[in-house]
Amino acid sequence: MSTSTTASVSTHILDTSAGRPAEGVAVRLSARAGRDADWRGLGGSATDADGRCKDLPAPPEGTTHVRLDFAVEPYFEKKQADAQQDAPANRDSGAVFFPEVAITFAVTPGEHYHVPLLLNPFGYSVYRGS
Repeated sequence: MSTSTTASVSTHILDTSAGRPAEGVAVRLSARAGRDADWRGLGGSATDADGRCKDLPAPPEGTTHVRLDFAVEPYFEKKQADAQQDAPANRDSGAVFFPEVAITFAVTPGEHYHVPLLLNPFGYSVYRGS
């Protein structure tokens, strides 16, 4: 929850290759106070069945930049293993092209930032949602 001196952040992931939310992706949130400051890890969460992280920590007062780190490799490995079990003849190369996705954005105190990740095995897109 944002206050007049802090920002708040939420996210969700949609697996566009499946047209479904991406469940079980670990997400870590880091913050810094100024572009030359060191990143400070604040904690994380994992996406739920709706692909949402509802319990990310709040950035501290003075935060100017936030980074969301998405560990997508385990998600795609599990998805691939499940697909091979269902249809062994449809085996892929096994490599995950983007093992992680890091999104960095500027924040202003008092604002809420919802940053969805649209994900597929060979690309991703992000935007500021509402």
